[in-house]
Amino acid sequence: MTARGGTSDSAPSGESGAERISDAEYAVMEVLWKRSPQTAAEVCERVCATRDWSMPTVKTLLARLVQKGALATQPDGRRFLYSPLIERRAYVGTESKRMVDRLFGGRAAPLFAHLAENEALTDEDIAEIERLLRELKK
Repeated sequence: MTARGGTSDSAPSGESGAERISDAEYAVMEVLWKRSPQTAAEVCERVCATRDWSMPTVKTLLARLVQKGALATQPDGRRFLYSPLIERRAYVGTESKRMVDRLFGGRAAPLFAHLAENEALTDEDIAEIERLLRELKK
């Protein structure tokens, strides 16, 4: 059961209609994608020091993510356990598509050209892209 009254079966899975997640919210989601469920205190243990956040900040971010339908809550005594309702892979796919659509007219080739021109691709990246392209051609 989520704080919104739904279950994880009725949650969004990263579809384009889902509400956007801020960079700060994404940091919280990364912690929960790695291990869940977790309490607010456990999430704070993993992000507060590196981001210079306090527990109230984490609780605010968790509440926003619950409101957006990205997290489920489960009562556990006097605290809540938080679990993702959006799969990381689905979220990354949606956000990647949004970026390519917005910045490169929905085409991947201009994205790779931009990365190559700005020396953002390592030799390892290029080898991986070539491997993926060979697999796609099969």
